[in-house]
Amino acid sequence: MAEQILKLGIPKGSLEKATFDLFEKAGFTITGYERSYFPRINDEQIQLIMMRAQEMSRYVEDGVLDAGFTGQDWILENKSKVYEVCELLYSKATSNPAKWVLAVPNESKIKKTEDLEGGIIATELVGVTKEYFKEKGINVKVEFSWGATEVKARLVNAIVELTETGSSLKANNLRIIDTLLSSTTRFIANKEAWKDKFKREKIENISILLNAAIDAKTTVGLKMNVPKNKLAEIIKILPAEKSPTVSTLADSDFAAVEVVVDTSVERVIVPKLKRAGASGIITYPLNKVIH
Repeated sequence: MAEQILKLGIPKGSLEKATFDLFEKAGFTITGYERSYFPRINDEQIQLIMMRAQEMSRYVEDGVLDAGFTGQDWILENKSKVYEVCELLYSKATSNPAKWVLAVPNESKIKKTEDLEGGIIATELVGVTKEYFKEKGINVKVEFSWGATEVKARLVNAIVELTETGSSLKANNLRIIDTLLSSTTRFIANKEAWKDKFKREKIENISILLNAAIDAKTTVGLKMNVPKNKLAEIIKILPAEKSPTVSTLADSDFAAVEVVVDTSVERVIVPKLKRAGASGIITYPLNKVIH
């Protein structure tokens, strides 16, 4: 019987480092990606192939790849018929969705989308941009941009560009007129591969581990010693939706309390816990959080 292999597409380019970092946090080791489009992973049943996110959904749809990672924007742009395994809330710099925005130079007289009637728009996201203007009934010419689209904003009437933080647009003295699309990373699978028992289980396992690694980025473990006569008060301070683990210590007057909380909550409740009588408070990072 032939060895079963899952052909998995990894996005080359802006999502590359964030994806490899996520895999590492999920427990995988990937090597050789600096020199090869076929990096090695410490799972003999997975073959990694690197390609641009813009092309990923087409190759997954055609079955060249069993599964892969790409943005929702490119699935829509390519009109790809694929199975969406899950949304993965990570991107190049943050966990926020990336946005495709309509932008013009600060000095432009254009104030709203309707002002672009008869104009020229440069973008890499041609299909979605054409559909956007068609729905608004605005006649424009949409030209494909091979990159460095911000530079072209002063050569055409407007650009549609991807932004995560807006810093590049500000650096190029551009302002946003409208947002066409918010996009997050998606884990997608070929529909036939999804029907295959081995491949589906492999894909689901990867999904569970990656989502657990993402959830761990925004949570910490919190443990402390609590006098038993203060236990009820301490538990009230902890998030209501979290059920802490309470253990008896050798000193019967104290209990150990342990819980997982969001990092944003940690900095608020730790001083409160200290004032309420908790001691030996420890916070620690987590590798994976599986719900």
